[in-house]
Amino acid sequence: MKTLKEKFVTSWRMFKDIHCITAAAMLTAVGVVLGYFSVQITEFIRIGFSGIANELGAFLFGPVAGGFMGGIGDILKHIVKPTGPFFFGWTLNAILGPVIYGILLYGHEISLKRIFAAKLLVAVVVNLLLGTYWLSVMYGKGFLVLLPARALKQALSVPADTLLLYTVLQMLSKAKAIELIRSKIN
Repeated sequence: MKTLKEKFVTSWRMFKDIHCITAAAMLTAVGVVLGYFSVQITEFIRIGFSGIANELGAFLFGPVAGGFMGGIGDILKHIVKPTGPFFFGWTLNAILGPVIYGILLYGHEISLKRIFAAKLLVAVVVNLLLGTYWLSVMYGKGFLVLLPARALKQALSVPADTLLLYTVLQMLSKAKAIELIRSKIN
């Protein structure tokens, strides 16, 4: 098992490979396209599917590539289809989520428990706490006023998102796609 520093160093070295950059760019493009398929529930709650591409990139290439993919993808989504004013807090969240996924998933076997732990950590720290804080800052609403509805959304989405990522990774593994991608980069 790699230490945290080794994961970042390995991910950085891998991210310098042209095959990795190309695959990460393609996954980022997929994430931007998936961003069009989001559903706005309320003014402050949106359900989207673009994160799956970043999560896959973080699983395959580690926290460095995942963070780059998340940040660049967020900026591209805002340029292509802005859904409000640009706010760096959302870009920071888009970077932090894949970094956490990369830390917890990169270099490990596909495991429902590990994916759930990563999803739960991102849901609480990035989406619930930081995301609610950014909304509070942007719109002048009270943090504690926004928190309950956002907590409910995260509580409902974590199990569903866990199963979705687990299923996608299992299907890609059975199709030997993960093995093929990793063989081209290593």
